[in-house]
Amino acid sequence: MDDGEELTEQETTLYDRQIRVWGVDTQRRLSKSRVFVSGIKGTVVEFCKNIVLAGVGSLTVNDDRTVTEELLSANFLIPPDENVYGGKSIAELCCDSLKDFNPMVRVSVQKGDLLNFDVDFFDKFDVVVVSSCSLSTKISVNEKCRRLSKQVAFYTVDCRGSCGEIFVDLQNYVYSKKKSDEECLLEYSSFEEAITIPWRTLPRGLSKLYLVMRVIEQFEEIEGRNPGEISSADLLNVQRLRKKLCEINSLNESEIPDSLLQRLLEDGTRESSPVCAIIGGILGQEVIKAISGKGDPLKNFFFFDAIDGKGIIEDISHVQVLEMEFRMGSVLSVENIIEIPY
Repeated sequence: MDDGEELTEQETTLYDRQIRVWGVDTQRRLSKSRVFVSGIKGTVVEFCKNIVLAGVGSLTVNDDRTVTEELLSANFLIPPDENVYGGKSIAELCCDSLKDFNPMVRVSVQKGDLLNFDVDFFDKFDVVVVSSCSLSTKISVNEKCRRLSKQVAFYTVDCRGSCGEIFVDLQNYVYSKKKSDEECLLEYSSFEEAITIPWRTLPRGLSKLYLVMRVIEQFEEIEGRNPGEISSADLLNVQRLRKKLCEINSLNESEIPDSLLQRLLEDGTRESSPVCAIIGGILGQEVIKAISGKGDPLKNFFFFDAIDGKGIIEDISHVQVLEMEFRMGSVLSVENIIEIPY
């Protein structure tokens, strides 16, 4: 982003109301920002709508899948008329609709497999958001973003039925507190660091969604399933994997309740539109804060469960891993987890 460029007269007129809310400097930074999004389902659709309306400089969308009835369930960007599909991918259809929300934002499509994009590809962006991809893909993309000489804000977001999760990696992030000009520094863990912390070192009262998401994510990775390609028929095998993971981490299985596991398995790839709106709204808010450098950012997980209506922020830091290494001389790795037979 070029902080030296000013808003055009057209931009100042179009964004007048929000400039009054968050100031011309935030709007200027937004208008110069470049955002990349991969995996377009309900939550990401809500996010894309929010940041396009907010006035980011450009949005690049990536999702080569074709339209299915399931993908239409929470995606209001895809027209219901099958005659307009014409062999277009989800990204192409959503791109056409997003352009109508705000003609000032450059919306484009990037074709290709997310896992095959190299480090230089991500250098073109200020923000990278990935969804509906495998555990290994999340780790790989996050690692590529961290290898760049500049800081790229990285997010993962997933919605499984009534539950949602956001992960944030802003690396070493300097920002101004909301109610003062005081500058603060936050050090973020990578996604891999945050999910390989030994469970027995996690704080008491941690959201059970963190552990449930990790078990299901590992199960999908082992089975070679796409995210959400699970059902209640998988419950027995998922329970076996949970048992192995809990034994390794010296954790009582009751910390990962059957009721929550079963609910997420039954939901599979289904999305709840209200949950998508909540998660997508929060993600949009966090990205705007990261771009502007103003306001306390989320660090580093956010969980939402529609059953109790609670949103919970959990700071799961790699510092805990380093402490375990010092005490035990070893640390649990992703490779060790995903090779577990169950």
